[in-house]
Amino acid sequence: MKPLPICEGNITIIIVTFNSAHCIAALAKGLAEMPHVIVIDNASDDETLSQIDLKLPHAKLIVNSRNLGFGAANNLALRQVTTPYALLLNPDCIPNAPFFVDLIEAAAMFPDATVIAPHLLRRDGEVELSYRWPSSLWKSRGPKADGPCSVGFVCGAAMLLKMSAMEKIGLFDESFFLYYEDEDLCQRIFMAKENIVLVPKIEIAHLSRSSVKGRNPLKSEFQRGFHHVQSKLLFKRKYFGASSSNALRLTTLALALVTLIPRLLIPHPRYLARLLGRIAGLLFVGPKLKTLRPLDQFKASDA
Repeated sequence: MKPLPICEGNITIIIVTFNSAHCIAALAKGLAEMPHVIVIDNASDDETLSQIDLKLPHAKLIVNSRNLGFGAANNLALRQVTTPYALLLNPDCIPNAPFFVDLIEAAAMFPDATVIAPHLLRRDGEVELSYRWPSSLWKSRGPKADGPCSVGFVCGAAMLLKMSAMEKIGLFDESFFLYYEDEDLCQRIFMAKENIVLVPKIEIAHLSRSSVKGRNPLKSEFQRGFHHVQSKLLFKRKYFGASSSNALRLTTLALALVTLIPRLLIPHPRYLARLLGRIAGLLFVGPKLKTLRPLDQFKASDA
């Protein structure tokens, strides 16, 4: 059977929100012509839902009664996708019409790619080097890519997934609440010898770490630090074993405690809150770190 031509109707855009009301207006402008949009809200307590109703009325909205985390929320939407492709898009990304045109062209050019990713642009217009080879193999060096290339990791902020390939790979591992779920997914794709393709001519603005505000920004920073280090330890355990994860926890904790002294002497509330979150995440060895199965026991059907 001849493959369908790639067009806007072949792509479902998936956006996970959590206290992201400030992002919706800019995000919505670029999505007005896209017919398939799913927004999953992780129990926001700001104006996110009303902004979605106002600015993205054509989107299918799924409202969670609690924060399920990034990977689990995306999985809810991915299981409802009926189009050949799904585009995961952070709410702090600002797409425009050329972005989707270029993405559609890339999907047609690389039909065997499981993932296609763009260059992410920082606030100042500089490229965010959010792609590399798995660090367990070698460290990426050199300037930014200037042409399409295969890589081992791309950031989940903007990631086009080929759904037929994802049936083999599986969805996000929901052990990761926030952070490293994209790294885990890319690692599994890489190990399955599927293609992750970066296409530098595709560009999208990414206002990194701006997707969450809410009523208590210091609490958000604490949670950011907590979940980042917890997920880092989970990833280490999954791919390198419990002893390696424990060693990382101890060395990172020592460094965090040393860093705490100057943070207390010259406090910066945001950075201090994030550091305290990291320390709490390092001290708390929760059930996930005790029970996470190693990779060789993880099946795609479990995701």
